[in-house]
Amino acid sequence: MKNLVLFGPPGAGKGTQSDKLKEKYGFVHISTGDLFRYHKEHQTELGKRVKEYIDNGMLVPDQVTIDMLQEEVNKNPEATGFLFDGFPRTVPQAEALDAFMQSLGSAIHHIIALDVTEEEVRTRIEKRRAISQRIDDEAETVNRRINEYYAKTIHVLPYYEAQGRLARVQGIGEVEVIFSALCNILDA
Repeated sequence: MKNLVLFGPPGAGKGTQSDKLKEKYGFVHISTGDLFRYHKEHQTELGKRVKEYIDNGMLVPDQVTIDMLQEEVNKNPEATGFLFDGFPRTVPQAEALDAFMQSLGSAIHHIIALDVTEEEVRTRIEKRRAISQRIDDEAETVNRRINEYYAKTIHVLPYYEAQGRLARVQGIGEVEVIFSALCNILDA
């Protein structure tokens, strides 16, 4: 089993690259954003609990997110690998993910950060908002999500870097060039 965490601010291209990676490598893609949107849309108990956080551009509490991810992993016992997109967002979440994967006799094998400037992120989200009209792409919410990433989430990268597990890929450019760079890391 090969497991990957794909990092980057909102709009960095994690979803686009995740789709390509899961097609090539057979990863089970676990996107916290997609899971939260699904639960909100279907008004599940979890959806009701996270709606206020997401709508306000805030992070969902660690334990709620961890429980949800563990449930998703456990639904896929035959998986050959997992691609975590949008998680972990805090060092305690990273530690909890490591402990959970270790309890399964596995690990997070690759942590890759898509490096994208804030200006590029804002441009991409504006384009995405025009196409998808996602509620979490509203300007005020986007500002909070971007600020949250740079204030909190980015601090997870040194946790992995200190362990020698972090790789960085330039996230600005042609989708195929970025994908090739990701594959080079995974195939090394």
